[in-house]
Amino acid sequence: MTSVKEQEDIRKLMVFLQEWDSARKVARSCILDNFIKSYDGKTEPELELEFSQGASLFLARLTAWLRMTYTYSTCLNKLLKSIGIFLSAASGHRYLTEFLEIGGVVILLEILGLNHLKEGDKRESVKLLQLIADAGRKHKELICESYGVQSLAEFLATSNSAEAQEDVQVLLESLGRDNPKYQNQVYKGLVAVLPCASARAQQLALQTLGVMQDVVGKAPSSLVEPVLGVLSSVHPEVQHEAIELLKALMAHEVRPALLKGLVALLTPPRKKAFTCCDDTTEDPTALCLREPMLLYIQQAAAAKAIGVLAKESAEVAEELIQLKVVPGLMVAVGNLAHAASQRHASVSLEYFVYTFPLVEECVKKALGDTLFQHFMDSPETWYTKMDPVQAEELISNIADIPRDIARMQSTEGL
Repeated sequence: MTSVKEQEDIRKLMVFLQEWDSARKVARSCILDNFIKSYDGKTEPELELEFSQGASLFLARLTAWLRMTYTYSTCLNKLLKSIGIFLSAASGHRYLTEFLEIGGVVILLEILGLNHLKEGDKRESVKLLQLIADAGRKHKELICESYGVQSLAEFLATSNSAEAQEDVQVLLESLGRDNPKYQNQVYKGLVAVLPCASARAQQLALQTLGVMQDVVGKAPSSLVEPVLGVLSSVHPEVQHEAIELLKALMAHEVRPALLKGLVALLTPPRKKAFTCCDDTTEDPTALCLREPMLLYIQQAAAAKAIGVLAKESAEVAEELIQLKVVPGLMVAVGNLAHAASQRHASVSLEYFVYTFPLVEECVKKALGDTLFQHFMDSPETWYTKMDPVQAEELISNIADIPRDIARMQSTEGL
């Protein structure tokens, strides 16, 4: 027999559940407010004690209301937070099971794709997905099997909330860890984010790719174009993460393609490098003839990356020389329209000149004694003394460099 106290507790639970069942939106919102305030951080035994061993009855009502209302945002944020109290409760695995049985993962992922919902609601959805992923490998697989990687990658690329994007990054990294069946899917999902318009999403995707690289091992050839593409970003933090990823990729089979691509970026087509503004344009921020375009930004970033990679590995440096990096760097140095290209290319060129005598001789021949001496005296600023005539001569004189280097290398081999 139940005690008088137990009977009273059960009666209170029934009254509470009846109150919820009969309540309309405003009243339910108040109930959720009180629940969040009173029960956040509670364990499963504590929740069961408070609900007279009937906490699952309230969770069932919450999930039922979620299924009916998530598409039009009825108290959605509070509802998700309330469900989160159950899913995060210590020893509350049964709550998680009950939520999954009603299709909770699919609902949470669908929330991410509903454009009319608030960013805060979607962030709460990501938090619940993280709680599910934290429960173990099988739960990570369930999220991935429900097209979760695609949904999360799309949300990362389109979200306007930096906090939500960071939560998605953590979740994707979690899905890519200790989840061998789907880790490649997560990796490819992150690669798909790179061409997006959000600099923050690009930065986070690059960071996570770097973390995952050792786990995944093989880097697909489809990675080359997107990684080189983000070098055109005007955001230094994106370029930094791209270069860090390039460093990690030098140990993988995509290295030749990446190095070849970097060298190619040093010589952008001149006609495409600038776009001329219409004199009648009313937009003061429109790109004008003298403003550097993304191709020049990409050129400067490539020149910087080449220097970083060459200094990391003598073998990589030699491969770059074979790919005609020296004339490419000199083209960038001669780009009077973009000082950043000149600066980064000059610093990288300095390394090759000091490290490889054959490069020094070829560069000296191309620059001439006076300009070469300026270069040797101050590699970081000498290009500021270069006039248009010298720049044109520099670019025209580099044609013989590959042939000179090849001749010298063959002579050294004798």
